[in-house]
Amino acid sequence: MGKIDYEKAYIQIGNEKFVPMISEEKLAERVKELGEQITNDYEGKLPIFIGVLNGSFMFMSDLMKQVPLHCEMDFMKLSSYGDKKISSGNVKMLKELNADITERHLIVVEDIVDSGLSISYMDGLLKQFNPASIKYVSLLVKPNSIKYDVKIDYIGFEITDEFVIGYGLDYAQKYRNLRAIYQLSK
Repeated sequence: MGKIDYEKAYIQIGNEKFVPMISEEKLAERVKELGEQITNDYEGKLPIFIGVLNGSFMFMSDLMKQVPLHCEMDFMKLSSYGDKKISSGNVKMLKELNADITERHLIVVEDIVDSGLSISYMDGLLKQFNPASIKYVSLLVKPNSIKYDVKIDYIGFEITDEFVIGYGLDYAQKYRNLRAIYQLSK
């Protein structure tokens, strides 16, 4: 394993080639727009951002920097993928929230919504604590893959059903540190 060569037009992982999909600059621009939208929507409130680990950490960090409101944060960790490219179809809770979310305004931050299974699972779980409101923000959404009745309130980018890595998204827990998003080349 060597260093990541950002000058190359692609990233090679074994026999698979990943090509740029969303640049670092486009990500920054869209995250700023989402931050402005959230700031307007939560003016006068004290929201709590809930990051879904591991994938959301980079996006959530950059997003919170664009929301100049008093807010809090916590994390939960779910698993439905393991080291595979396709969801197992089962969601497991690996880390619960530490914060009391009763009558709080929740902003759940996801890296990507594929089928909507994780969002559906979280929604049922979080509503049990009687929050004041729950809104979902996802950096990426694959609208053609959604199988559950879920509402994503803030969407960074809608993408096709390609497998993607970078900016928090992984391939077998690696490549989260890429500054842009790359898609598997056909």
